[in-house]
Order: sequence, then C-alpha cells, then structure tokens
Amino acid sequence: MMHAVPTGGPDLLHAGWYTTEELAQLVKVDPSTLRRWRTQEPIQGPPFVRLSDRMTLYSVDDVRTWLQSRRKAPEGS
Repeated sequence: MMHAVPTGGPDLLHAGWYTTEELAQLVKVDPSTLRRWRTQEPIQGPPFVRLSDRMTLYSVDDVRTWLQSRRKAPEGS
C-alpha cells in the first residue's frame, strides 16, 4: 500500500532528528538548557516534538532554520 507524502511543508518523517542530548552537544549547551527553553513562556529554542515525557526530538531542518534566524552579520557585510 502506498501512502501519500504531504506536500507544502517539511518532510518531518524523513528529514533526520536530534535527541536533546545530541542537540545540546552540537550547540554546546547543557541538556538542561534545552529542557528549560522548552518550558519557558514564551517557549525558547528550536521547534521540537515531544513523543513522550522522556523523549523529545528536534528536526534537523528546524534546528538549521532556528540557527539561521539567530545569525547576526556584522554591519557593512
């Protein structure tokens, strides 16, 4: 049986995922920082998917977009 792939948005199923610990290591923060960002009002950090109380994942594409949105270029460049 073939399943239709949704169009118009990110392919979250096949795009790749980071765990909290993996993302923390990549962006050089403690995992508790990512957990704190997820519970702040308003929510901070990259978008996430909470699969259960113990498992939260971050889409590679969402992390890339979030990092790009935080990038600051020097004046005049």
